[in-house]
Amino acid sequence: MGETYTDSDRRYLLIATCLASIITPLMSTMMNLSLLSIGADFDVGSHSQAYVNTMFLLGSVCCMVPAARYASIHGMRRVFLLGLLTLIVSCILTFLSPNFQFLILMRFVIGFGSGMLMVTSIAMLTCVFPIANRGRIIGINTTFVYLGLSVGPTIGGIITDALGWRYIFIFILCLSILSFILVSGFRKEVLIEPEAMMDWKGSVLWGMMIVVLMLGMVNITTEWGPWCVIVGSALLVALWYYLRNSEQPALNSRMFRNLLFTRSCVAAFMNYGASYCITFFLALYLQRIGQMSATEAGALMLVQPLMQILLTMKMGALSDRMTDKRILPAVGMALTGAGVAMYLFLDTNYSLPYVVVMMAIIGLGLGTFSAPNNSLILSSVPPHFKGEASGVLSVVRQTGMMISMSLAMSMISIIMGSTDNLTPENYGIFLDVIHYTFTVCLVMCAVGVICSLIPIKGAQDLN
Repeated sequence: MGETYTDSDRRYLLIATCLASIITPLMSTMMNLSLLSIGADFDVGSHSQAYVNTMFLLGSVCCMVPAARYASIHGMRRVFLLGLLTLIVSCILTFLSPNFQFLILMRFVIGFGSGMLMVTSIAMLTCVFPIANRGRIIGINTTFVYLGLSVGPTIGGIITDALGWRYIFIFILCLSILSFILVSGFRKEVLIEPEAMMDWKGSVLWGMMIVVLMLGMVNITTEWGPWCVIVGSALLVALWYYLRNSEQPALNSRMFRNLLFTRSCVAAFMNYGASYCITFFLALYLQRIGQMSATEAGALMLVQPLMQILLTMKMGALSDRMTDKRILPAVGMALTGAGVAMYLFLDTNYSLPYVVVMMAIIGLGLGTFSAPNNSLILSSVPPHFKGEASGVLSVVRQTGMMISMSLAMSMISIIMGSTDNLTPENYGIFLDVIHYTFTVCLVMCAVGVICSLIPIKGAQDLN
């Protein structure tokens, strides 16, 4: 690993990565309450509005695999700083967006920069902090992620109502500059492997597969959408064959031979796949059917992430002390499923108490699941795989989120079609979209519970 780290180094790194970890969830949640404003400015419907988040996720997923590999070779700190620099430049350009197409392109670039932060932040903490308190440290970092999720809707709503959606990117620009200054003060590199080689072929193949497959899924009702799904699926098969036969692949597929690692990753994928589109639909539901302003909706949407903040750090520390580490992830997934099931009963008769209870239950589930499951994933592999395992964890999370948004966009296309502008006349159709989407999400929660409960026989490599 090269460097030795003092307690002071560890504290400084924890503060720096936690502050930077707020940025990525802010870039997601702050935009949800500006979608209607963006749609009005550029005259686009709900399907196109969903691209604002989908392209952000697409950029982050495309970046993560090559960024994780590059960070293992050239240093995680270097990649972390490069990600912040990418955010600084792209936020300035996004503020100046002349049209919707340019905005979407910049959201892809912002996602690319965010991907660099995500694959290095937890990886650095995992490499620097000892196993004895790793769950607690990951819990602290995850809490800051949820802090971004919690304040994002409120801040985004206030900024959108007071100044306009463009100033959201000025806010992120200021945070990125501050994080860059703080992280640059940490002088030591983390997990450098100069003897390894960068797999550019695998990285390009990964990016092509993600872009083609996801664009096909979100445009499944077009003539070219199904063909993209077919080509993307073929690229996925080709990628898996390449990774299995490459000496130094961009993504080490050998980690998936570890059943504990694999089933925990699948559970994480199902968790984020079932829950991410919640904020997208809820923002539209509250502002249209609930007749709330962006600021009011943002304040109400604090309920879910606040529950996550209250629980995440405690659940991470509790998982360190528990013998059977399957319990907390399984309970978390079950609670999330209960909250998701409540979406099946939403109608045009808006009920504030019902929405609050629904968000609180989902917040309880996500807060109980995340840190214990993340700790399981990162503790199930040998030390020399920690960086790559962290990269896989981030990829799984973002891919789950991207699938969630792809599901939402597909349902909008299939059910609403060209009537995707939300007016009182098509509120019923919009609710049909919500009901069908969350039926699929509920199935994903059930699969996540099953994966979390799979017993692991024999010794586990918990380092």
